[in-house]
Amino acid sequence: MNKVKQISEAIVQLKWDEIAALTNEALEAEVPALEILNQGLVPGMSVVGTKFRNGEIFLPEVLLSARTMKTALEILTPILSQQDTPSMGRVAIGTVKGDIHDIGKNIVVSMLEGNGFEVMDLGIDVDTERFVEVVRDNNLQILGLSALLTSTMPMIEETIKALEKAGLGQKVQVIVGGAPVTQAYADQIGADGYGADAVAAVEKARDLIAT
Repeated sequence: MNKVKQISEAIVQLKWDEIAALTNEALEAEVPALEILNQGLVPGMSVVGTKFRNGEIFLPEVLLSARTMKTALEILTPILSQQDTPSMGRVAIGTVKGDIHDIGKNIVVSMLEGNGFEVMDLGIDVDTERFVEVVRDNNLQILGLSALLTSTMPMIEETIKALEKAGLGQKVQVIVGGAPVTQAYADQIGADGYGADAVAAVEKARDLIAT
């Protein structure tokens, strides 16, 4: 099995304690960092996403896969940045004001990074003004808004309205998600996309970038 295939398998098989050594071995064997990303990490996380969607694995396994991939990315990112590797797109993502849940958001962040996106993780309990400021001051393609509580869902709509009021509605496309959020709600509040889970969020981000 070649080095890149081993890296991909390590993501799927949750070998978080082996991924750093495998990544360094591939680099020492002069496998390009971009190849490790595109042919190792991305396919591995794609398999993980499919397994999660099909109910073959559950959230703890997805979290460990994301941790495994993040370890490899920490090694690859400095090399990729020196090579001026083209980004899939620039994304900012955060959990809305009043909500301190971040597990789902963190998985989305990891999967976006593993798929070649540049991601600004704004964290939790992010107020509307901060989202507006980030969109205004950065060349973003996508803004991700997460709410894990029914009581904080209105903050998603408030943020979208604030972007429109600030004249930034056409500058960025908004993807929303979180346990209580639905496609119907996303349509109702004028979001550009909805991710039922991390896999769907990444797929939607790709689709929006491509259009």
